[in-house]
Amino acid sequence: MGSTAAAIAARVKLGINIGNTLEAVNNSGIPHTTSQEGFWGNPAITQGLVDKYKALGFDAIRLPCSWDQYANASTAKIGDFWLNRVKDVVQYCINADLYVLLNIHWDDGWLENNVTVAKKDAVVAKQKAFWEQIATHLRDFDERLMFASANEPNCDTAEQMDVLFAYHQTFIDAVRSTGGRNAYRTLVLQLPSTSTDLAKTLWTKTPTDPAANRLVVEPHFYTPPNFCILTEDASWGKMFYYWGKDYHSTIEPDRNATWGEEETVDDHMALAKSLFVSKGIPVLLGEYGAPRRSNPLDLTKHLASRAHWMKYVTQQALANGIMPFVWDTGDLINRSTYAVKDQQGLDALLEGAGKK
Repeated sequence: MGSTAAAIAARVKLGINIGNTLEAVNNSGIPHTTSQEGFWGNPAITQGLVDKYKALGFDAIRLPCSWDQYANASTAKIGDFWLNRVKDVVQYCINADLYVLLNIHWDDGWLENNVTVAKKDAVVAKQKAFWEQIATHLRDFDERLMFASANEPNCDTAEQMDVLFAYHQTFIDAVRSTGGRNAYRTLVLQLPSTSTDLAKTLWTKTPTDPAANRLVVEPHFYTPPNFCILTEDASWGKMFYYWGKDYHSTIEPDRNATWGEEETVDDHMALAKSLFVSKGIPVLLGEYGAPRRSNPLDLTKHLASRAHWMKYVTQQALANGIMPFVWDTGDLINRSTYAVKDQQGLDALLEGAGKK
């Protein structure tokens, strides 16, 4: 457990999320007594899948995870079967010599949607109870296991930020209280709405940690959302199919990005470096990604521009000392056969990480 957070960050050049799996939520029959891991359509995580990510060149895995649906509503006791299942998956990652980040994900929004003064006491109580159990159950893993307080907490005001600080402080205190290796484990704190821009004004302090140099902060990056998120045109903007100054289409010019291109990536990564990395606090880019679309008229250029986005964001994150973890829900490789489904995207990530 001797490595600082910065030392661990220096070893992670490329991470991937095993998304839409351990965090899958099924609101019927709660609390569940069996795993809902496959409820959103993905197969259960196996040692073979984790080994494949390692073989492809990834250094780390982020495990988005649900807990609330497996817990007693009165006592907050998480089912032992689920704690054991998550422990098995963490062990798969350690067996493959991968760093692994385990979080409390969206989890039906009990924390994410309630960063409010009115809900503060109830959320603090659940955050404390859950993390004491999770940390105790996983206490014996070495420094390759990191814990993350939340996922994307909805927070955009100073009042909400005070509440979010309380949630993060509760997380730190709960993990550290379990002792053993958890006294030194690297812990990851989410920025308000996982936005570096919001952190510029709202992140006015760093929560207190009895362990020195073991905290990391986490933004996410889906910019521009027209290219990365939209599945249909919105009132505030149209979908972009083509991104990057050298990747605009002459066939479908109304779908070219009009903002949020390379200079925006540069600015975001430089801001994260200025606010945190330069002050000795590592940054973990917990999610980033852009979909492959099937409807662009200039499909070859669309796919090339998407690969360019993935490579460029990865490259610029690392250039600013930021650990990149791409978001994936089963599009990169077939999670049953382990065959690569998106070679172009994989190559872009590996090139961006300096691995190809």
